[in-house]
Amino acid sequence: MSDDFATVIGQTMGWPPMAGRTAAVLLLSAEPMTVQQLQDELGASAGSVSEMTRLLITNGVVRRFKAPGTRHFVHEWRPDAWAGCLQHQLRQTEQLRELAHRTERQGRALAEQQQRRLRDMAAYYDFMVARLGALLEDYRSGL
Repeated sequence: MSDDFATVIGQTMGWPPMAGRTAAVLLLSAEPMTVQQLQDELGASAGSVSEMTRLLITNGVVRRFKAPGTRHFVHEWRPDAWAGCLQHQLRQTEQLRELAHRTERQGRALAEQQQRRLRDMAAYYDFMVARLGALLEDYRSGL
């Protein structure tokens, strides 16, 4: 694994360095990996690996499941990881859109400049939700 790959993917995605390293290992792994295997590969503690895999699961790129025939959970890079990543971005953007509209309604007593900022925020997130939703549909239809 290239350290540069792990560094760049982590930084670009806004993840801590260990999450970038964990993502790179799972992305390039031929098989799902246990926490112990990830610890060994990364030279990291169980707590660190656990925290980073949770972050990657939340970001839609990794899944955790019980390996067939064992009692161990394993982690793997999702086959649809990039759609999962886009779905995560869409969910975050929808939350910000809801916040913008709620705050806009509550801020009617604010000065015009602040109201305009809230309207701009709401319009931006309306636009982004529509575009991200369309991108996700387009991407999934091409898989």
